[in-house]
Amino acid sequence: MNILILNPPHPAIGSRIPREQLPPLGLLCVGGSLLDAGHDVTLLDAELGPLSQSEIVRRVVMHRPQVLLIGHSGSTSAHPIVVKLTRRFRQALPGTSIVYGGVFPTYHFRDILSHEPQIDVIVRGEGEATVPKLIAAIDRGNDLASVEGIAFHHDDRIVETPPALAIEDLDAYRVGWELIDLKRYSYYGGKRAVVMQFSRGCPHSCNYCGQRGFWARWRHRNPQKFAQEIAWLHRTHGVELIDLADENPTVNKAIWRELCEAIIAENIQISIIGSTRADDIVRDADILHLYRKAGVERFLMGMENTDETTLLKIRKGSTASTDREAIRLLREHGILSLATWVTDFEEVRDRDFIRSLRQLLWYDPDQIMSLYVTPHRWTGYYRMASERRVIQLDRRKWDYKHQVLVVQKTQRS
Repeated sequence: MNILILNPPHPAIGSRIPREQLPPLGLLCVGGSLLDAGHDVTLLDAELGPLSQSEIVRRVVMHRPQVLLIGHSGSTSAHPIVVKLTRRFRQALPGTSIVYGGVFPTYHFRDILSHEPQIDVIVRGEGEATVPKLIAAIDRGNDLASVEGIAFHHDDRIVETPPALAIEDLDAYRVGWELIDLKRYSYYGGKRAVVMQFSRGCPHSCNYCGQRGFWARWRHRNPQKFAQEIAWLHRTHGVELIDLADENPTVNKAIWRELCEAIIAENIQISIIGSTRADDIVRDADILHLYRKAGVERFLMGMENTDETTLLKIRKGSTASTDREAIRLLREHGILSLATWVTDFEEVRDRDFIRSLRQLLWYDPDQIMSLYVTPHRWTGYYRMASERRVIQLDRRKWDYKHQVLVVQKTQRS
């Protein structure tokens, strides 16, 4: 079938870096599966530019796909533009099947299908195995109810099929790198860059995060195969930077060590940035030299807050002393630390900000990223914050850079 995959532009202020852009890994993963299934697949990355909505519609209409797949890693904050675009696509292309996937549609599929009749099908969860089955059913005119992991319109009702099983072998599906021009993507100071994913999921139960709900459980790729793919990207396409999309790639010390050693064995000069947990860094004090030798230059560590009571309430499973030790160890091994700090878990007063600032200075990270807590429906925190008023109704601003929940009391001190 003639399939067009669209990565819509993301308006969030935290998403765009001037003159730099990373490729849409999730869509490339689905694209690889579809290419291997024999379909004619094109990817339109409207983030490059970014393209205006009118230009996106013009290009999609010119392509005249049988199936249009649309999704975005920004998910919640990107949803409003997906709605606007799909309404225009439906008017211009009444015979095209419009399929929507990602975190937000996975959890909000009933709301979306109830209010947006122009969207035909929503893919829930991982797409590499589900989407080819869906396309095959559409192509043959089969009943979509046989495809697990989707929701769709049928006779004025919404049909939800059973959830698809989590993918056991992540190496069974490849990334469709040929769908993009890698020379157009850069990050971290102009380095040719890609996003890759060594593992999916997280075993921890922080209640503000939806990783466990979406990815089901922690799984990882074969370390040697992953290192070989990194080396191929570097040698064949000049990729200099790998941005790991993993929530927590270092969960298993032995597996992570195996990956570091496999990358080192490839004898390539690359940079790796990503996210991990402070307690994993402290645990790995004896192999941090391998992190650095493999190319790790920076790790973001979600420290979330500096108040021990708050950390306990959100089930972070870490302590301030562990966080500080992780920062010290990274610096000792020449690896930058990027610490996140999240406000508004509780009612916040001026004196709380002053106390947090002092604590952050005590941590002494190389970089700090401050965020607002966002009560996504798929997290446990959503229920905890259910009685607090939402003051930011524009979902385009649910990007962690805008305040969403009201703060009832403030005072100077």
